[in-house]
Amino acid sequence: MSTSDDAPRPLVDQSVLDRLREELEEEEGYSRVFVGNFIEYLPQRLGRLRLALTTGDLEGSLDAVLSLKTSSQMVGAERLAGLALELENEIRAEARHADMAVVLPRLAATFLRPITQCSRQTMHRLQAQCCPGAKR
Repeated sequence: MSTSDDAPRPLVDQSVLDRLREELEEEEGYSRVFVGNFIEYLPQRLGRLRLALTTGDLEGSLDAVLSLKTSSQMVGAERLAGLALELENEIRAEARHADMAVVLPRLAATFLRPITQCSRQTMHRLQAQCCPGAKR
């Protein structure tokens, strides 16, 4: 696992949250609901990813990592989206010439701990920045 930049990505990009508030007309509270849904569904997304990787399910792994990456990008969870992108790139690179029943569990061992840790930090930061009353 490596990052393309020397500096780590921000945990949460506040400008994305600000833009989301503008686009969803914050006076209605839609951005809080949107971010709250991200927080609520994050454990399920991680569970799907864990299951797909550890069982060697290539299609399921790609679907789960894309879901994690895209939803993270939509709420400004830049560091989590970056980890998901790195995992996606590894999966795609290995899919061309390796046994997925071996490779995907190896990638799970490499990526799941940092993704899980980052997701916890991201949830806490989003709750503090956007949705203080959101569920964990």
